[in-house]
Amino acid sequence: MNNKMFSGSFFFILIILATNWLSIEAQKCKPSGKLRGKEPPLGQCNQGKDSECCKKGKLYPTYTCSPQVSKKTKATLTINSFQKGGDGGSPSACDNKFHSDKTPVVALSTGWYNKGSRCLGHITIHGNGRSVKAMVVDECDSTVGCDAEHDYQPPCANNLVDASKAVWKALGVSESDPKWGFMDIFWSDA
Repeated sequence: MNNKMFSGSFFFILIILATNWLSIEAQKCKPSGKLRGKEPPLGQCNQGKDSECCKKGKLYPTYTCSPQVSKKTKATLTINSFQKGGDGGSPSACDNKFHSDKTPVVALSTGWYNKGSRCLGHITIHGNGRSVKAMVVDECDSTVGCDAEHDYQPPCANNLVDASKAVWKALGVSESDPKWGFMDIFWSDA
């Protein structure tokens, strides 16, 4: 009888610990704040490639973190032009340079960018049944937005890999494909 009580108690404690651990894991990356949207000046928000402009009064979540990186980190792939005159705006944060749309480069959400620790390093992106290696050159800022510096666009989500056209083409996604510009992927440090 004592063995049954002991194993039942042990099992119960194990369930509580597992539930608590899962709860802690899920809480690791929650919004760090909110940003109230401002109306962009007329013609100041680039809506190319399905970009969203901030809406006056709307609250946008901000993040200082991103989901934990693993060998198969789930993310959303978006598109950005890192070349001069492109929708990326200013030169890339990692090297203060512009990069051709024909070069496989990416910007990572703030938590994954990790204060530049991945700058000029490579990640491997898996999507659409293919893989491509891309260099990290910028941050997709999850902490600020809705201002001139960020093209009056909301803060980035905390799980974005913002990629050049070269990345999309290497993954076999054509510009006419409905996935172009927004696709679920997995990535890892190369």
